[in-house]
Amino acid sequence: MRNHFLNAFIADLCNPKNCFGASISIPIAPYSFPEKTRKCFILYNNHYLYALNKTADDVEVIDDWEEEEEVEPRLGDGGDGGGIVLGGVQWGEKALSIASQVVKQSEEDLQLFAFRTSPRGYIYVRLDKLSNEYGCPTLDELEEFSREFKKRLDDAGAAKVVPEDLALEVSSPGAERLLRVPEDLQRFKEMPMTVSYEEETNSRKAVKSAVFLLESVDAESEICIWKLADVRENRDPESKGRPLTRKQKDLRIKLPFTFHTKINLYLD
Repeated sequence: MRNHFLNAFIADLCNPKNCFGASISIPIAPYSFPEKTRKCFILYNNHYLYALNKTADDVEVIDDWEEEEEVEPRLGDGGDGGGIVLGGVQWGEKALSIASQVVKQSEEDLQLFAFRTSPRGYIYVRLDKLSNEYGCPTLDELEEFSREFKKRLDDAGAAKVVPEDLALEVSSPGAERLLRVPEDLQRFKEMPMTVSYEEETNSRKAVKSAVFLLESVDAESEICIWKLADVRENRDPESKGRPLTRKQKDLRIKLPFTFHTKINLYLD
């Protein structure tokens, strides 16, 4: 029987700029959540940094977790790009339905950012919290969802609706979440964003990247207007930390929706 893990990004144990990097994993005995079986530890870049009970004996190495191929994220990929990807498994629709019911019945303002299943029996869920500036649910909210979702999966497994031996990972969207144009832009309007876009020069298109703040979105003409964010990447390296010049502050970039190739939240 495979070990079962609940994996949740820690949003309330670190500041918002760092909450995308740390995670907590809870090995769970199949079909139950007895307190004595819980062993919690924080992971960062696959290294164990801190065991909650501070004893090495309670740190259990996850050596049988599915290895994922590293690919460039894209919108709708079920990961950093959000969306639903069921991987062609017959039980995927039922698992998605159960997850959607848990979110709908939750008292928190959560929604599914991404949901993905794999043929090897793994379920990856990313929860977005609409009222949080960075979209990070708290650890308690992620754990509450994980417990209820796992309980209902176990019930469905006992009824032979889904496989009994499923592994679950629950997290928040990371800093690399892809933002949709224009749907996500107003929500993060007050935050700097790393924007990659196409620019045509001498009849040739080149992809450029800069850190912008959104000034406005014209839905009718499908154009975004951006201004430079006052961040290190946009300052003159020889200015010794001085803010943007007047010319830089007055600069505006108008981009059609279709010219945007990739947008992420910017974290200094």
